[in-house]
Amino acid sequence: MSDHLTDEPAPQRRWRAACPGCGAPVEFASAASASAVCSFCRSTVVRDGEALRRIGVSAELFDDHSPLQLGVRGRHQGVGFTLVGRVQHGSEGGTWNEWHALFDTASADGASATPRSAWLSEDNGAYVLAFDAALPADAPPVAELVPGETRRIGGGVWSVASVVRARVVAAEGELPRPPALSGEFTVVDLRSAAGEVATLDASDPAAPSWSVGRPVTLSELALSGLREASEKTLGGRQVPCPSCGAPLAPTLATTQSMSCPQCRAVVNLGGEGQGVGADLAHYAQNNSGPGGLEPQIPLGRSGRLALGAEGPLDWQVVGYLERCDLPAPGDEEEEQSFWREYLLYHRTAGFAFLVDAEDGWSWVRPMTGTPVVTGRGARVGATAFTERWRYRAKVTWVQGEFYWRVQRGETAEVTDYDGPAGAKLSREATAGEVVWSLGHSLPADTVASAFRLPPEARGALRRDASPLGSAASGSSFSGLSQGVIILIVVIVVMLLMARCGSDDDCDELKATFGEASTEYQQCRARARSGGFRTGGGSFGGFSSGGGGHK
Repeated sequence: MSDHLTDEPAPQRRWRAACPGCGAPVEFASAASASAVCSFCRSTVVRDGEALRRIGVSAELFDDHSPLQLGVRGRHQGVGFTLVGRVQHGSEGGTWNEWHALFDTASADGASATPRSAWLSEDNGAYVLAFDAALPADAPPVAELVPGETRRIGGGVWSVASVVRARVVAAEGELPRPPALSGEFTVVDLRSAAGEVATLDASDPAAPSWSVGRPVTLSELALSGLREASEKTLGGRQVPCPSCGAPLAPTLATTQSMSCPQCRAVVNLGGEGQGVGADLAHYAQNNSGPGGLEPQIPLGRSGRLALGAEGPLDWQVVGYLERCDLPAPGDEEEEQSFWREYLLYHRTAGFAFLVDAEDGWSWVRPMTGTPVVTGRGARVGATAFTERWRYRAKVTWVQGEFYWRVQRGETAEVTDYDGPAGAKLSREATAGEVVWSLGHSLPADTVASAFRLPPEARGALRRDASPLGSAASGSSFSGLSQGVIILIVVIVVMLLMARCGSDDDCDELKATFGEASTEYQQCRARARSGGFRTGGGSFGGFSSGGGGHK
């Protein structure tokens, strides 16, 4: 990373006082900063005239894989800035960071001025640079906002992306306002068709804060002073599986759920605010024994793919999901479809999903803004999309690590759109969140080459061509007999049928309508007969399971 920012002008004046908790020096670079966290005793202090007043103690920061740290320098729209503080938030869905960025400000005659503050927010590798603004007079109370609805606020049209109950986990450095050290509060994220992100933060119920920003990448901010580690490895972060006792060793600090490599139980990591090992919960999976279907791309493998504006990057497979669609009421006789999703991770680009569906491979990443939707059409900038599928999706199989707490039978309402030249758009709605993701189709050969799959494994990745193509046609199946290919297809279909249509899925109907009900008996009959569809197909998408921020 270039060091050209080291010559940026330093603040003209700093203000320093002794911490009232331990006596260590606490320094403020901005006269506008209202509070700071002592780096020695973690006391949270506020400025009271020319003195400091202690208002509480911040917890230790939850160590994560973020490449950011205090002191990082950057540039935005020609002006340099420094990261001088951080607030770490937590919710049921995970944690995220809000970094206090202090911009350089000096007048032409060298006189000092009040530096401008901003927030560089990060959540699972996505970044937004936002500035505090006056709360619009027509801003509604946070209790009135519902994910998915559209509101006109402050002269703009906003779509409510998420409504989250959050808390301050910890804080460090210099902050423009004191953090809420106790209790929960509501944070609402809103998106616009222009790609803007607004946040309504009710940590102070009497005076909610409003900020507006846009997505950024770390490369465009020309950052220097980033953490040098290429990936955070959490040696010592190990807990026993509550199902079989085997050791669980998460690789990423943000991991909220992972599957046990021995018994395949899915384990939720971390109790409320207590870190890994507290209140572990788990559930067993159907077909979790030796006969379970393994991912075709091995977990842990890295592949070089271009999945966005950053260009080719080395993406690592950290998680694997299988999902199926659920019939709508009255369509119980409709056939089902299935697909597989690989969670990919890159240190500075965040997370992406590689989707293996019946009609081919594709990739998707979350959008920061929101499309303009009209009827069955949607538009992202100048690109028009047409609705293709609308369905309810269910998670049926989990392996690896995930940044949200995967739940057994987790469902989402999904709408998939097709765009020109293989462009993909998807909307997923859960109870507390609406996520739009954008991506593109991907040739199976590109996937196989990126992850260095052997020739004998490449043919099984093909979804968008006849699996029984002859050697003369150049099919990648030319090295396998038709009998072997058919056997592979039958095994894959039967395993997925078992996961998507097991008797366990009928328990909810039994509890609701009774054992003798028509609804329950029909569900049991479908499970025994393996009611399943291999035609059609959706390209999938993803949901963070609630709690995603920015």
